[in-house]
Amino acid sequence: MNKLLFLLLCTGLSVVAQPVSPGDEGWTVLASVKFTEKFYKAYDEYYLTPLFDSKIRAREGKTLTLRGHYLPMELDDKRGIILSKVPYSACFFCGGAGPESVVEVYFPAKHPRFKADQVITVSGTLKLNDSDVSHMNFILNDAVLVP
Repeated sequence: MNKLLFLLLCTGLSVVAQPVSPGDEGWTVLASVKFTEKFYKAYDEYYLTPLFDSKIRAREGKTLTLRGHYLPMELDDKRGIILSKVPYSACFFCGGAGPESVVEVYFPAKHPRFKADQVITVSGTLKLNDSDVSHMNFILNDAVLVP
């Protein structure tokens, strides 16, 4: 018998699985997307480009809920923010995370004020982007804050 399990049984402690928040499940969906490098002539640069399979395409236009860290980045549209699965220091732009770990989020009106790395949960309509490198690959439109 595993020594740790034996110790837990002997001391009367129990191991309980942590519940998964609805906002964490959305990141699992996005993490399933594969990426490939593609050269964009207009920018004279290679970018990671998503390969959206039928499973993720079936989710486009449907509601997705994500819990993540607010990244203080300026977007042209003042209704929008960037949400990251991981804190700013480890995000796609500053750390080692991939493009599947960031999402553009657009609220119907100007978004509330957030602090850098503030953890929030949002729900919105998923839009997939595999061609416009001036936007994230995943966009949530008509987003609302989830308490």
